[in-house]
Amino acid sequence: MPGIKLQITRKQGEFIKASAGEVLFGGAAGGGKSYGQVIDALLFALKYPGSKQLILRRTFAELDKSIIRTVMSLYPLSIWSFNASSHTGRFANGSIIDFGYCATENDVYQYQSAEYDVIRFDELTHFTEAQYVYLISRVRGANSFPKQIKSSTNPGGVGHTWVKERFVDPSPPNTEFVGDGGITRIFIPSLITDNKPLMKSDPDYRKRLEALPEKDKKALLYGEWNILEGTYFNEFSRERHVVEPFKIPADWRKYRSIDYGLDRLACLWVAVSSTRDVYVYRELCESDLPISAGAKKILAYTQADEKIYSTLAPPDLWSRSQETGRSKAALFYDSGLGLTKTSNNREAGWLSIKELLSTDTNGHARLHIFNTCTELIRCLPALQRDKRKPTDCAIEPHDITHAPDALRGFAIYWTRPNDPPPPRRTRYRPDILEDYMNGTEEERAQIRLIYGEPDIYENF
Repeated sequence: MPGIKLQITRKQGEFIKASAGEVLFGGAAGGGKSYGQVIDALLFALKYPGSKQLILRRTFAELDKSIIRTVMSLYPLSIWSFNASSHTGRFANGSIIDFGYCATENDVYQYQSAEYDVIRFDELTHFTEAQYVYLISRVRGANSFPKQIKSSTNPGGVGHTWVKERFVDPSPPNTEFVGDGGITRIFIPSLITDNKPLMKSDPDYRKRLEALPEKDKKALLYGEWNILEGTYFNEFSRERHVVEPFKIPADWRKYRSIDYGLDRLACLWVAVSSTRDVYVYRELCESDLPISAGAKKILAYTQADEKIYSTLAPPDLWSRSQETGRSKAALFYDSGLGLTKTSNNREAGWLSIKELLSTDTNGHARLHIFNTCTELIRCLPALQRDKRKPTDCAIEPHDITHAPDALRGFAIYWTRPNDPPPPRRTRYRPDILEDYMNGTEEERAQIRLIYGEPDIYENF
């Protein structure tokens, strides 16, 4: 190949040769993941004239500072050109590589009509599962070229849990297996020790990784996936909190708690035992349900002899629509499902869940989840801390927040009442105001009880 000398590691070679439908390459930092992607993309473009590839990072700034810089220094101008406006590289044989990003959940739709032979995710754990699943549907075409999704990443990030469950947990490393939908998958781990050129050119890089905090060191130096880096509910344990279903006693108080949006309705059925243990015993999680259909499903999922004490919902459902002047809560009521307003104090709600998850000196926790509630079990431990506000949960990936939000509504209702209304303020008549100003504290309290708080802007 004119003007270029390729030097690859053994692990990079395994990644390039991998023929599985979905390939994950990486683990530790310094394993040569991004370089492997760039070389693999080049070889594919030259081997299959007229082929189409897409290389993605979460933001374009990340892409520009990593993949694009590597490409620009490596690909010879004699065989390709790069258009900085469209972020597209074109080869002399007709192959193209698009360089793209997905900063938000909706950014995936900019590729709605696209067709690619290979899509490459660099730092896959920076993406949400919803983004990944949608974008792999863009791998298609009538030609005979191989169709693959090839990703590289380190452990950690918002997508850590789903990437681990999709690639790392089901099969030993370097072993191809069949995933959902019959598509083959493989995880090819790579450590800094696999990258001999880097070890030779920068021998102190390993020392810098060894100096990292323990969790970062486990992820970036050793490529460990069994870490809880950044997770909010590190108290959660399947052994302690997930139980086999049983018949809920009739005298236990039962609640429903919902989080509603057209993108996802999450409803949890919760029972409280005589010892005040909390059991989540049923869930309904479904997308694209209008309020009437959602209410109908919730009622259908509720057994005829099941006495529900209250159906809890967040305060935003009581906001009136500008178009109709009615609230979502009113529409639920019209559909036969009356709602009880809970508090929307996020931090207090998450702390309430932590209290339920915590164990006493005997190792007993108060929150128990039936193993049939698979979405709550999957999503609750996957929630990440908000990097800007560590006392709150991150709102991304958004698709995992719905069932935990429904649990949060119950937890804060159960541990404390909903937010009290603000004190009623009135403008006192002059004689009442005079009595208030001249009265004792006891007399003032009695006046406030009868007439409400004085409106400080009107009276003083």
